[in-house]
Amino acid sequence: MKIAPVALAALAASLGACTTMQNTAVETVAAAEQQQTDPYPLTPQGAADWVAMVEKDLFGFSVEFSRIAWINATYIMHDSDALAAKYGATATEKAVAYATEAARYAVVEGLDPDVARKLDILRNGIVMPAPARDGAATELNEIATRLGSAYGKGRGTLNGKEINGSDIEAEMGNLDHTPAEYAEMWSSWHDNVGAPMREDYTRMISIANEGAKELGFADLGSMWRSNYDMDPDQFAEETERMWQEVKPLYVALHTYVRSKLNEKYGDEVQSATGPIRADLLGNMWAQEWGNIYPLVAPEGAGDIGYDLTDLIEKKGLSETGMVKVGEQFFSSLGFAPLPETFWERSQFVKPRDREVVCHASAWDIDNVDDLRIKMCIKPNADDFTTIHHELGHNYYQRAYNEKPFLYLSGANDGFHEAIGDMIALSITPEYLVQIDMLDKKDVPSANKDIGLLLRQAMDKVAFLPFGLMVDRYRWSLFDESVAPEDYNEQWTTLRYQYQGIVPPVPRGPDAFDPGAKYHVPGNVPYTRYFLARILQFQFFKAACDQAGWKGPLHRCSFYGNKEVGKNLNAMLAMGASKPWPDALEAFTGERQMSGKAMVEYFAPLKAWLDEQNKGKPQGW
Repeated sequence: MKIAPVALAALAASLGACTTMQNTAVETVAAAEQQQTDPYPLTPQGAADWVAMVEKDLFGFSVEFSRIAWINATYIMHDSDALAAKYGATATEKAVAYATEAARYAVVEGLDPDVARKLDILRNGIVMPAPARDGAATELNEIATRLGSAYGKGRGTLNGKEINGSDIEAEMGNLDHTPAEYAEMWSSWHDNVGAPMREDYTRMISIANEGAKELGFADLGSMWRSNYDMDPDQFAEETERMWQEVKPLYVALHTYVRSKLNEKYGDEVQSATGPIRADLLGNMWAQEWGNIYPLVAPEGAGDIGYDLTDLIEKKGLSETGMVKVGEQFFSSLGFAPLPETFWERSQFVKPRDREVVCHASAWDIDNVDDLRIKMCIKPNADDFTTIHHELGHNYYQRAYNEKPFLYLSGANDGFHEAIGDMIALSITPEYLVQIDMLDKKDVPSANKDIGLLLRQAMDKVAFLPFGLMVDRYRWSLFDESVAPEDYNEQWTTLRYQYQGIVPPVPRGPDAFDPGAKYHVPGNVPYTRYFLARILQFQFFKAACDQAGWKGPLHRCSFYGNKEVGKNLNAMLAMGASKPWPDALEAFTGERQMSGKAMVEYFAPLKAWLDEQNKGKPQGW
């Protein structure tokens, strides 16, 4: 075998100048023979026919796989795990094979622009690609399934008693606990759920990185960032630009909240300077701080006059009733009601007889109208907001359901996350009056606006650095700039750098705290949530402008405005058929994602925070 290149080189030298015409003739004959024998030759038409074949295959397979994945998420057991792993492996094998072929067709000259876009989607759209070698896809998906099940079965403790994931999340937001109890819940969840995943996670990203490199990417992180209609490095710079636009608002909020926690707990628990203790912020991951609003609400301005959780209770809304309210908002904009199968097939509450994944998600099983949500709903404000968010996914899915298979997605993944959140921003006092949940006399006056904005910022603004940091953390693992033994230290370092928080207890060398966040073992890219926090305000301002709203932006409700619904549906119906700047422009008139609308929304709060923070050290 080793002599072949030498022989070929000698032959090429002896042919001399005659080879050009001969090679051209040979290539022409070869191309003609290929066209006769290959139904999908490397020609513009061949590429178009190949893409059509792929879309037909993936459409059918995705329906079957979705049904298996639904069963696995709502009936966690050995058999459903095995089926999910098997179908996951097949899906990965298909995705990698089609991505590899797409790379070949992508270089064909004269491609139809629509075909070229679909080829890019096929090549860039895999989250965890397996290399082509035998057994890689199976191993990758077995690990992924194992990690997903481990998270779903995860347990922490409270006062030494075992508590499941859904309940421990709720208890972290319960203000009646002591700092010691918060620390116990935080550390037990991270130790029990995250730490055992470390070896599997390390192996999984090693396999996926190998797969990404086979597809021509520098690493898996570069591959993820290539899915945004721009150069991967340019996209990273764009997200950093957006963060810098809103960072002063976050720093002001952090400074204010830290001072209030210091007043509540004292220097021994929370210092008046430096970072905030992660478990004191009302959320297992310190990603949203709204649960501790009562601790930081300023006298007078902090009393917004009502509590949404109380209103849900007084209204007597069941779990299904809460979802009906969410549907009603979309119906008021002119969207058709959800199909009857949605109510028959969704999971609204945690079953008593089996393990399920409670993490909220929206599903489109058949790529048409078998829409569902999967939640373990609790009658509180958080889940009321989450329901609006998940329904946003469902209405988006239905809006683009007539597009070709490869366009059955958002303009970018941040768009999908932002739609429901934009609707949730309209859960204003005026809206609650409109849906008969709040008495008009209880609508807070303008002097309560700081309280309203502070409550919103405790979730919306507080989330921003976490939303950016999770993927920046994974990118550092994917490009191998961080060694496995330093995985947890890197997580803690970035949380300090971006969020200004620290763990409540020392973290040992065997810890793997990122594994305690669903999206990490679940391999869900997270930058989409950062983009969603930014985009929802852009969308919200555009909707309010279209509705002719004249009051303060944060009090706007476009509930019932059919014109907004019509314009919104026009953007949603585009799916992924056009680059995201086109979709953004269709609804907002802008072609760049920007934090400016968010800054405008919270401008009164920022001025107030700056006044409260005078003389206090900024940052950490």
